[in-house]
Amino acid sequence: MDKVVATAAAAVADVPEGASLAVGGFGLSGVPNVLIQALYERGTGGLSVVSNNCGAMDSGLAVLLAAGRIARVTGSYIGANKEFARQYLGGELEVEMIPQGTLAERLRAGGAGIPAFYTPAGVGTQVADGGLPWRYDGSGGVALASPPKEVREFEGTEYVLERGIRTDFALVRAARGDRHGNLVFAKSSRNFNPLAAMAGRVTVAEVEELVEPGAIDPDAVHLPGIFVQRVVALTAEQAADKRIERRTVSS
Repeated sequence: MDKVVATAAAAVADVPEGASLAVGGFGLSGVPNVLIQALYERGTGGLSVVSNNCGAMDSGLAVLLAAGRIARVTGSYIGANKEFARQYLGGELEVEMIPQGTLAERLRAGGAGIPAFYTPAGVGTQVADGGLPWRYDGSGGVALASPPKEVREFEGTEYVLERGIRTDFALVRAARGDRHGNLVFAKSSRNFNPLAAMAGRVTVAEVEELVEPGAIDPDAVHLPGIFVQRVVALTAEQAADKRIERRTVSS
């Protein structure tokens, strides 16, 4: 029942070349930076990543992206990541862009054992009809486009079929966690973390504070330990390393 692993390097040591990863975080909030850095240092490449975005400000998944370690991204936001856009438009990276709520539900459904579901999001667009560029040819043409999806009508409304997502591994970050893998997320860092954790067959959580079983009120647990296989306790310095994407001040 003790799922604590001594180091981040040991926690990701068996992630193979070409593995699929669900990664928590939104912008710079709740990103498992320590685990991502450990994966970078291990040299693993050819990764298929499922995450809201692909890092920002040379942080998070941007570390793996810049090193050419990511082959495919399933996400909902490119944002201000110029390297992400460059690789995508240059034909170096395959990208499946899907509506943000659909991404969240696809991860949750996969973790809950639901193979597919119907949603109205995307009906009447290329999301349902197909033709979204997944990969460019480097010359402005489309080398690979999304296929059409099944559309059905329920009570007069059309819905598109979306498939649940399961990945080989998941990397997440939590504010507190116990040795059994029960996790608590702080405020906005809760974002995609619980959903990504559910989707991974092997889920690794880096936690800012490691506590003993029973220290977390069961009613306060955001993600039960059944979804977590490995826990890495961060140092005080690692836990305090939280960047701000756009720093603003009032006069």
